[in-house]
Amino acid sequence: GSYNENPYRGTTFEISDGGFMGWLVGSGTYDIISISSTELIVRVIQAGDGFAWYHKFTSTKPTQTAGYTDTNLVWEDDFNTNGAPDATKWTYDLGAGGWGNGEEQTYTNNAENVIVEDGSLKITAKADGASYTSARLKTEGLYEFTYGRVEVRAKLPASQGTWPAIWMLGANFATVGWPETGEIDIMEQKGQDKNTVLSTIHYPGNSAGNGPSQSTSLPTSTTEFHNYAVEWTEAKIVFYIDDVPYHTLTNDASLPFNADFFLILNVAMGGTLGGDIDPAFTEDTME
Repeated sequence: GSYNENPYRGTTFEISDGGFMGWLVGSGTYDIISISSTELIVRVIQAGDGFAWYHKFTSTKPTQTAGYTDTNLVWEDDFNTNGAPDATKWTYDLGAGGWGNGEEQTYTNNAENVIVEDGSLKITAKADGASYTSARLKTEGLYEFTYGRVEVRAKLPASQGTWPAIWMLGANFATVGWPETGEIDIMEQKGQDKNTVLSTIHYPGNSAGNGPSQSTSLPTSTTEFHNYAVEWTEAKIVFYIDDVPYHTLTNDASLPFNADFFLILNVAMGGTLGGDIDPAFTEDTME
């Protein structure tokens, strides 16, 4: 055939790794902007409103490059000193009350619930008669920051009903409340699905179950350590597992993600994400 009175070139193009080419249904015209041995760029003119969409296809898998280039280490805890967590770095949320999510645990700072040993921080949720105890550590008032890369290497509890979380909360939480303060959930795991992890953000209009969220399969989350990370800039928030990005959100001046946040590590029991707790539960740990 021909196009614009020119015969077709007959070029073939193989997309890598079993990929596919998608076309926008209902569009008026498709133009090949450029084509080479490795790349095809197509412009789609949408019927009716004339909007243009640009598709870029490649015959080779794109090279993954880190989005965050600042390597200045400003804070860390490798948990190398046995005993209680470093009091210059960590404080605690204590007590019960459901924590806004119908959770069933009481948070303590007791060694049976939180301890540093053998090079790891261990947060252990335990059955306590008809109730449960656990721990929730935070850097509030000790280390707070705006923008950066946060990385936590962790192995998660396997028991039904445990709700482990690695997350961040706005440092103005005490004055403005939630969700106005903003929340960045680097990693959470549901109590009924130990083969999947998820990342979520919350802010006004996107609270409770409405926060933008993405889950990904991770069957070894409870048997192996994985690196859970977020790269947070004024332009975007990108979530990673073992340096592979899987969830990206746009940041802008209208959102509460342009001010200081602090870190939180905890294991909850039951509640909105923990769900039904195994009746035979005795204890389990996030390291």
